[in-house]
Amino acid sequence: MSHRIGIGFDIHRLEADAAPEAGIALGGLRIPCPWRVVAHSDGDVALHALCDALLGAVAAGDLGEHFPDNDASHRGRDSAWFVGRVLALPQLSGWRIANLDINIIAETPRLMAHKPAIRSRIRDLLGLADDCVSVKARSHEGVDAIGRKEAIAAQCVVLLMPHA
Repeated sequence: MSHRIGIGFDIHRLEADAAPEAGIALGGLRIPCPWRVVAHSDGDVALHALCDALLGAVAAGDLGEHFPDNDASHRGRDSAWFVGRVLALPQLSGWRIANLDINIIAETPRLMAHKPAIRSRIRDLLGLADDCVSVKARSHEGVDAIGRKEAIAAQCVVLLMPHA
């Protein structure tokens, strides 16, 4: 097979935070936000979706299979660690990332000003060129849990090519 495509999705609940200066983890960064993500790890929906897209592209299961949320060693873990572990899996050894596209869906925080830094951090985590990483953000226009600021979500599509 000459190419592999994977898709990932993640969603986490949000709760009002008494310490909003702590922010939330998103794309490997801390983004200011008056809410906190309810999650076992740091709850970085963008990196979780990326991991699931990579795993899906090589039919290697999902993030929860590899790093279960009932494993105490993952409590509060930085999701960049998961990315590194997924990239090191034997199933991905013959593949390289051609490009990826991430959508972050949130009413809060507003992400327009943060997208370049998120894109840069993901690019650096993966060792990719600028034109290989796309990060988009959109609101949910007040619809459902995301629109009511009760959740944040991300989806990611990744294209893999064989190592040259």
